[in-house]
Parts: sequence; structure tokens; C-alpha cells
Amino acid sequence: METYNFDEIRSYYPEEVPAAMQRLVEEKPFMKVVSTLFPLMPKEQLKQKLLSFKNADDLQKEMIYPFLQYLEANMTTGIRLEGVENIDKEERYLYISNHRDIVLDSALLCYKLLDEKIDTVEIAIGDNLLIMPWIEELVRVNKSFIVQRGLSARQVLESSKRLSTYLRYTLHEKRNSIWIAQREGRAKDSDDRTQESLLKMFNLGGSSNNLIENLKELNICPLSISYEYDPCDYLKAKEFQQKRDNPEHKKSQQDDLENMQTGVMGYKGKVVYHMAGCINDELDEIAEQTTNRNEQIKLVTQLIDKHIHQNYNIAANNKIAYDEFFNTNKFNSEYTKEDKDLFENYLDKQIRKVELENKDRDFLRMSILEMYANPLKNHLEAKK
Repeated sequence: METYNFDEIRSYYPEEVPAAMQRLVEEKPFMKVVSTLFPLMPKEQLKQKLLSFKNADDLQKEMIYPFLQYLEANMTTGIRLEGVENIDKEERYLYISNHRDIVLDSALLCYKLLDEKIDTVEIAIGDNLLIMPWIEELVRVNKSFIVQRGLSARQVLESSKRLSTYLRYTLHEKRNSIWIAQREGRAKDSDDRTQESLLKMFNLGGSSNNLIENLKELNICPLSISYEYDPCDYLKAKEFQQKRDNPEHKKSQQDDLENMQTGVMGYKGKVVYHMAGCINDELDEIAEQTTNRNEQIKLVTQLIDKHIHQNYNIAANNKIAYDEFFNTNKFNSEYTKEDKDLFENYLDKQIRKVELENKDRDFLRMSILEMYANPLKNHLEAKK
């Protein structure tokens, strides 16, 4: 295995945390955000609390965990972690999941892992979200490592090799599990598919020329994330219309910040995480089916997707949206008129939030319906 310097991308070591916290408390925008999250704590007391943390675990348990408890109590009807019996609590895994929310997908996983007395994960985060220097400081203090984007072809290969090697270093030497999304960015229409390029990156840091053996080194565990309501659904629909009306449309940094804030502070209903367990035995079966590397990559992406799709938690919203989007009555006996009225009112409320000059209500409505219909469509396909 090649040796790499990970300093540019890695999470901070415990001994680096105090200096990073010192830099953070001197950032006015950071302190403004923290003061908003902890309004009852005087600013000076808040500052001293932040400066007292000696490592990421203390920060997570003493500050982030209580905030996530507040979110669970006020912005959800409960957060559940299923499938813990499918993993060995002493083992380290690469959790690969669908991606709904920029901030909370990984944060709520860590929150529920702590409840299960399991160490929190290191988190993969794209550098496109590090809009300000203090955000990079914050995420690296909080056990996150950086996935570099927007590189040249030559830089992509080198960056991918280093990242792949870092995954192995984190799992086997640091003995820390990892969370990574199955694709770059969120699947805004909720049609969750694993990118083949991700598996190619996983392979690059492997110790052999055998793709399957290299993937098995990572102890991949598919993870399904289900939100009953996605607070950002109207923002995603708005972006769909903007791209429809102007194919060159690109999200701004302000848009990313709005998505982060809305995702964290918006109402989510029931939230369910489901761990499928390590797929190494199934990877061996793929190795027996074919020795062609491209075919193996395709089969592994399909395997991960199948586990994620099978283990979605399906809510009444999904069934109502499925029936309306696909113009069917397949599930109409499984939800009530009250369920339907609630969801219709919710859709109307979300569409009203969209601020566009040439607002296309019908298009926005169908876009949001598709977001709630697709998980059920994929779930049914995976169950066949």
C-alpha cells in the first residue's frame, strides 16, 4: 500500500482539537450560529464550554448530542435505529447510505450509535460544502474528512487513491467506522442509486489486484435512511424548476446554506435508519458469478442498492404519493382520507414556500410527489 500524507483531508487528531476550538470561538459567524442553537447559555459561558473540549468525543457527547436530543423531541416523531443485531459492535464498518439531508444523515446516525453504546463514525463530506474556513474547522473537529471535488482528471485519480487509502487507514489503524453517501450530492428525486465511480475509488487503495477482495477489506454495510417528511422537498422542487427553465442554472453558496439550515430545523416526522449488515459473503457470491471487473462493479452497486431499497421505512405519505404520481389505486386501502388530506395540506404548504417569478405549481407538485413515490417504487422492485 502506498503511503500518503492525509493532512489535507483527514479529521483532526485529539491533540489538535483545543487549538481548533480556539480558532472557532474567535469566528463571529460561528459563535452566532452556536448562540442561536443554545440561546439560554450566556455567550461567555458558551465560549468557555467550547474551549473545554479536548477531543471530538467530548464535543459530540456534551454539545452535539443534547442538540440532537432537542431536534428529536421537537422536529420529529421519533428517530429509530434498526438492524443493530446485523452488526458486531466491536467491528468497524464502512456504512454506505442513501443521501437525503446534507447535515443530518450522518449526525443522526452518530446520535443513535451513541444510544447503542457504539462509537460514532468518521464522516465523508464534500469540499463544496466548506463554504467558509470555519465550517472546515468545525467538520474536521467533528470527525469529518474531506472529499475533494472539481479537480482535473489527473488530480482526481491521485485524490481518489489517497481517499481510498485513508478509508482503510481509518477502519484498520484508527479503528473507526465511516459513513459515506452512495453518490455525490443528494438524490433530489429520491431515486437512490450507488455511483459506480464510488466503488472504483474504494478499489484504488486495496492491497490486491482483485476488486472483490479490495471491497471486502472495507466491511461495507448498506444503510437505509427514511424521513417521513423531507423539510427540503420544496427547495429541491424549486431547483428542478430552475434547471428546467434554465439548463445552465447552478446552486449558489447561499442555496447550500439555506438547504443546510432548512434540513436541520425543519419538521421530519418519523426518521428510521436500518443497517443491513456486512455484505462480504454476498461479494464472494459475485466473485463466483463473474471475473469481469466492470460486471462485478455493476453487480455490487445493484447489491448495495437492493439492500438500501429493501430496508426503507414506508410511510403513508409514500403510498399516497405513489398512487397519485403513477395514477393508480394500488395502495388506497392502506391509508385513510385523513392521511390523504394531511398530505395534501402539507404539499400545498410546501409549494407556497417556493419563491419563483414564474412559479409552476403543477410542476412543483409533481416533483415533490415523485420524491415521496420513488422510495416505494424502488422498495417494491427490491422486494421482488
